[in-house]
Parts: sequence; C-alpha cells; structure tokens
Amino acid sequence: MLIIGIAGGTGSGKTTVVKKIIEKFPKNEVAILSQDSYYKDNSHLNQNEKKKINFDHPNSLEFDLLVKDVKKLKNGKSINQPIYSYLTCERSKKTIIVKAKNVIIVEGILILTNKELRKLLDIKVFVHTEADKRLIRVIRRDTIERGRSVDETLRRYEKFVRPMHLQFIEPSKTYADIIVPQGGKNKVAIEILSTIIQKWLL
Repeated sequence: MLIIGIAGGTGSGKTTVVKKIIEKFPKNEVAILSQDSYYKDNSHLNQNEKKKINFDHPNSLEFDLLVKDVKKLKNGKSINQPIYSYLTCERSKKTIIVKAKNVIIVEGILILTNKELRKLLDIKVFVHTEADKRLIRVIRRDTIERGRSVDETLRRYEKFVRPMHLQFIEPSKTYADIIVPQGGKNKVAIEILSTIIQKWLL
C-alpha cells in the first residue's frame, strides 16, 4: 500500500492537485482521506463561540482519530470517515465508509505538522502557492461556500490564517519529499505523482 500526504496552505490548490491526480485513474482506485473531516465537533459552542474557532491550528483537529483511521486502512480495514460542516461547525451523525485501497491520499493543510501521521506517509507533498493568490482563493471560497462576508473572511485571515500559516504550515514544508509550486497548474508535478501511483496500481 502507498500512502501519500498532500499538504499546503489554505487556498494553495491542494484539492485541485488531488482531483487532477484522481481524474487519471478509474473510479475508486484511490482512496481519499480529507483532514477537514477530522475537525473536532463543536456542537457544544454557541454561534458567537463558533465564530472564534481557529481552524488553522493543529489543536482544532482530532489527529488521534485520523492517525487511527490511517492505520486501519493500512491494515486493510475499512473506516467510517466523519463528516464535518463548516457552516454549522459540527460533525454529522452520519459517516462515510472508506475502504482500503492500494493507494491512499491524505490531504489537508496541517497533515505534515503531526509527527505520528508523518510516520505513516510514504510520500509527503507540499503544495506551495504565493500568499496573495491564496488569499484571493480564500475570499472566493469563504464567501461562496461558507457564507462569510468579505470583511469577516479578511478578519479571520489576519487573526488566524496568516499567523497559523507562518507558525505551523509553512515550517512543515521542511518535511516534504516533493514541493509543488503553482498548485493544480503544475502539470509536471501532477504527472510525476500520477506515474508513481500508476506503478502501485499495476
């Protein structure tokens, strides 16, 4: 089994890289595990408290469960991946069954910050994109997908996203085996990763 970790800052293009890799293979050949599914349940908080959640800090994630699930997949067992909503800041009672595959991709901004998770990754990838481009993408995503105003998005960026990127995410780049500049536009890097995966699927 090959386990690939794909990290990078918020809005760096990680998800696009994963999608472009997946497009090259038959459906269900590669299992995807998203860090975003493992945010801690915040149903006990009121609406004002939820607005103060720092999603860019490692403590916001249930890394123990993520590591446990990756280990299960590595041992050939299926897992029940949580479903998390950014709109409610809560986990659903429902889960998604993820079956073990020959290739598993773990994707998320903070996955390279966790030592135990890094040990389970055969290939560690960091998607690098300049800060201004990431900010533009964050504004578009948060206003369209997460119902935030531009002002609220910018406040969160200044208070949480930028400082956490500098403190945790950018330094985690040192653990990467492959650094992918330009995100999903980097056809060469995507082709290299796809070729590696193809060898494992033969």
